[in-house]
Amino acid sequence: MRNKYIHIILLIIALGLISCNTAKLSDARMQYLRGEYYAASETYRNLYRNIKPKDRALRGVVAYEMAEAYRHLNFPSRASAAYSNAIRHNYPDTLMFLRYAQMLHKEGKYQHAKSAYEDFIILDSANHFAINGLKGVNHVISQQHINSRYLVNRMDKFNSNRSEFSPMLASDDNVLYITSSRMDARGDYVSNITGLKNNDIFIINKNDKGEWMTPKVFESEINTPFDEGIISITGDEEYCYYTFSPVAHDAPSFTKIYYSRRSGAGSWNAGKELIISKHDSISSFAHPSISADGNWLYFVSDMSGGYGGKDIWRAYIIDNIVLSIENMGSNINTPGDELFPYIKNDTTLYFSSDGHPGMGGLDLFEAKLDKSINKWIIANMGTPINSSMDDFGITFEKGKHKGFFSSNRGDTRGRDHIYTFEKPDILKLVEGFVINNDDEYIPNAHINIVGSDGSQRESRTRKNGTYKFEVDAGVNYIIMASSEGYLNIKKSLYVQPIEKDSTYYIDFEMISYSKPVVLENIFYDYDKASLRQDSRKELDDLVRLLNDNPNITIELSAHTDRKGSDKYNDNLSLLRAKSVVNYLVEKGIKKDRLTAVGHGKKMPKEVNKTISEKNEFLKEGDILTEIFIENLSLEQQEISDQINRRTEFRVIDNNYGLY
Repeated sequence: MRNKYIHIILLIIALGLISCNTAKLSDARMQYLRGEYYAASETYRNLYRNIKPKDRALRGVVAYEMAEAYRHLNFPSRASAAYSNAIRHNYPDTLMFLRYAQMLHKEGKYQHAKSAYEDFIILDSANHFAINGLKGVNHVISQQHINSRYLVNRMDKFNSNRSEFSPMLASDDNVLYITSSRMDARGDYVSNITGLKNNDIFIINKNDKGEWMTPKVFESEINTPFDEGIISITGDEEYCYYTFSPVAHDAPSFTKIYYSRRSGAGSWNAGKELIISKHDSISSFAHPSISADGNWLYFVSDMSGGYGGKDIWRAYIIDNIVLSIENMGSNINTPGDELFPYIKNDTTLYFSSDGHPGMGGLDLFEAKLDKSINKWIIANMGTPINSSMDDFGITFEKGKHKGFFSSNRGDTRGRDHIYTFEKPDILKLVEGFVINNDDEYIPNAHINIVGSDGSQRESRTRKNGTYKFEVDAGVNYIIMASSEGYLNIKKSLYVQPIEKDSTYYIDFEMISYSKPVVLENIFYDYDKASLRQDSRKELDDLVRLLNDNPNITIELSAHTDRKGSDKYNDNLSLLRAKSVVNYLVEKGIKKDRLTAVGHGKKMPKEVNKTISEKNEFLKEGDILTEIFIENLSLEQQEISDQINRRTEFRVIDNNYGLY
């Protein structure tokens, strides 16, 4: 109310200050009140130029009212300049500081907008728009170096020097509908509101090569000399819904939602009004988005019962009769405007808003329905989908992260144009190789991969023992390798849900039934049989192997070096083998699956390929007997003794528990 009285006082002052310009000011105000913002802005601009600099109060009045006209026209740079002049001339309206901040926000002048929001919050600390605006600019400032993975390009083939917006894909993504005020639109009337012709629906087809052609006016009774657009089509393409704005010269007019049915010849019949609320004749209904089954219509309205501004609602319809309507709730709707809904499926809704914190103007948001709590989870789509200007009217190709949307970024006149977007698929791979104990590749090994999402795939290793799978982010996988004559080996993998290509390397060393396997990193204290703490990781891996192969029994054998008597080494090695058995039993392995044997120094190690590659003085096939070792240097003797000191296991039966 305070602002209203100030405007009245300023109007009286202004009328007293001017004489020859009175008619022009009244003309501008009447144009503004009729919603003819383009005409009003031109009148205000001419008037402002003719006011003497000393008439500061009047210049402040005209600058503010001109800024309001520019704001409605979506000319943020002109609006912010006019608000700045009004502030400089001490126009006494606190709301002006918020509008100024919002225009700077839309221009992408985030640091200046931040200061302007902070100045206004001092005057009105509880204002929702200022609080969210400040949140938005702070977020942009902190995240300016981070882009989403979307690739965005202006679709110049579709665009004109007028406006085109709200693309909608249809006919298996072979047809695109857009709304446009280009010169080809029907009718000759140029709107005093926008300075453009009324919008018509245009259609774009693909040619035989799958290339998009140039837009053509949609030849249908749907298009009239009046304003229509923002079309949505049912999955079976029997019905379409669109926004229609009739002009009533003797009364206020309101946007309505119309529907049309496709005739047998394939053309669309003249539209009929969809009666959403029988007893509401003063609310606007616009921006329809129909679900694929044709039963749920999402739309925008300023009807009572909302959260302020324009809200997104949905109606349940059968045979184009509205049976019920409901507001989409406070998770989606705000005191600002929520517009241009696009229902992708039962749990995914896209829309634009200036009420949620954003980058400026209208931002595109993705809403996911969490059915466990029956709540929509909202996320800003980020740059480069969103900009400091208005971004809205999105449509997706079926099953893909690509499509079209509209934006007025980069157009100084605030006119909207069509852009493409695409989010390249994130490639997640798991790959590796399968080898045996001698580091030899195993071809044709069977690889099974099972995901926590229910997926299951299998493959075989190539001649070089390698394999490769595509996997999905956020999924836990179990990968098992198996091959005849070898024990099965199972490994787990969690694929991180990060927004970049990733490759995970999982290798398998298969264990043969017929050859003993050295347990690496099994340590005992000198002259003792008890296991050291640092041996447990290797033995825990053996526990997992036994659990993954429940039908095998194994022999655990310990070996010593050449030093000491046979009796001493036999006894020590047996005690060490029993220590390993005891550890495995403690971990839940049944004792009758395990046999402990102490071989002392009676079974010197035969050098294999792996040992030979690590030690140049040893050749594959050498046997590390006492005589062989004594002919080596002292350093080489120590290495050979260490190789002989080992704990091994081998499979002695693979039928445990089967009979």
